[in-house]
Amino acid sequence: MNTHSHARAARAHVGLLASAALSIVLCSIASSAGELDPHAAHAHGSLGTVEFPISCSPAAQQQFNQALALLHHMTYPQARTAFTQIDPRCAMAHWGIAMTLFQPLWPTRPTAAALRRGWAEVQRAKTLQPQSERERLYIAAAEAFFLEPEINDYWRRVARWEEAQERIYRAFPEDSEAAVFYALAHLATTPANSASREHADRAADILLHVYQRNPEHPGAMHYLVHANDVPGREHELLEITRKYEQIAPNNPHALHMPTHIYTRLGDWDAVIRGNLRAADAALAHPAGERGELVWDEFPHAIEYLVYAHLQQGADSAAAAQIQRLRSTPQLEPTFKTAFHLASTQARYALERHAWTEAMRIRPREPAYLEWDRFAWPEAVAQFAHGLGAAHLREIEAATTAGARLDALETATRKSGEDLFARNIRVLHLELDAWLAYVRGDRKAAAKQMQDATQLEAATPKPPVTPAPTLPANELLGDLLLDMGRPEPALAAYKAALRQYPNRFNSVLGAARAAIALSDRPTAQSFYGALLQLGEHGTRTAELQEAKSFVSRSR
Repeated sequence: MNTHSHARAARAHVGLLASAALSIVLCSIASSAGELDPHAAHAHGSLGTVEFPISCSPAAQQQFNQALALLHHMTYPQARTAFTQIDPRCAMAHWGIAMTLFQPLWPTRPTAAALRRGWAEVQRAKTLQPQSERERLYIAAAEAFFLEPEINDYWRRVARWEEAQERIYRAFPEDSEAAVFYALAHLATTPANSASREHADRAADILLHVYQRNPEHPGAMHYLVHANDVPGREHELLEITRKYEQIAPNNPHALHMPTHIYTRLGDWDAVIRGNLRAADAALAHPAGERGELVWDEFPHAIEYLVYAHLQQGADSAAAAQIQRLRSTPQLEPTFKTAFHLASTQARYALERHAWTEAMRIRPREPAYLEWDRFAWPEAVAQFAHGLGAAHLREIEAATTAGARLDALETATRKSGEDLFARNIRVLHLELDAWLAYVRGDRKAAAKQMQDATQLEAATPKPPVTPAPTLPANELLGDLLLDMGRPEPALAAYKAALRQYPNRFNSVLGAARAAIALSDRPTAQSFYGALLQLGEHGTRTAELQEAKSFVSRSR
């Protein structure tokens, strides 16, 4: 069947199912077929509007649309529950369950059990012999991901899924769901070795066409925010970013996702506002087969809160959020949880230049997590421990941490996780640069840190993290300033601020470099900016330094 024939078939199918309430504003769920779980349904909250006709009963159609909206919000555990509660004779319900078992754009990877279940679900869907070619193509796309479940080849799976989703999109160009799923898959296959906007631009173009037809589509809005979470696109379509923050007021990920953009803009009040709400909402929507676990959206929101508070010099507020995270029992034992437990403690020590605290960080804790599966999170803790040791001239401890980073990078690259490996490589270069410096090799130190800045600039930022553990250009500025080279140090701090605006330490470093250059106007400008950032901060010594300089300059 050619493209035009597929398009005609899709339009005819939509017409046949018009009576099934295909366009539905998704509110708290209660249908004649039974009431869905209140957590899965996000009772008392809207989710947006979707249109996905399926050849099942009207009741199943309504439930399917509701479950699909949850899937588009990446509310995977709750979406799985919702799809499971649909009539099991509905083939697309099994497709939906399979689609919740992998998370494009997230750092999580499906377990062996999830791959087996996904494969079983798509085989069940095929056995039920869906009536339309369109449904069969969607099921085939899910099957492309779960093919050969016994083989560990995540990125091959994602590539096959993208190819299959593109076939659906080309066959049914007017199908909004085909468009949004292809755009999502295209974002998921962004190359790890380039910071190019190519995939983001193409995905955004596709999603904007869907949004123009249906400005309440949760997938179109959500994936547009992801598309804009790249350098150079963060200022685009801010009205959609703000709208997505409001469309699902009880959905944790919808509340959190716009703060990726606010983080890129350095709007810390907005980051804090959104993630306070997201963290509370995540606690209200548990994970696990029996709802016994705290969903990993909770630690995800907490890290963004910690990062934002630290950029305002509000160290006490950051510490309170870390304590909240570490005192919460039953955290979902995923990559995200491991990353945020490691990263929040690393950030808290490193942003405050508390080198003794950093050296005391013990990687691979808490012990209940399967750290052999989480190399990058371990690397963050190893880096913080090693950098603290290097600053304290504890060469042996820093060297040991560097050797572990090398082993983690090698193992991660062998596993096919190039994006994680590149991030570990940046940490390794940064630590080695500081080690070279304390050993007296200034030339090697500067070269390695510059290599880190170049690699970081050419590597996409994974969505799991608000920013690098410490931006390489900021570390370069610190290194050069310590070497007595304020002019290139100031240039490095300015480069860091172009990448990551309104960072407390980059602003402070720039002010100090300007003083060393006897450039009082520039120093006053940066110190003034620091006082604005830290208006409610508790980092007393640095803020008093800024106040004293500004008052003397009047």
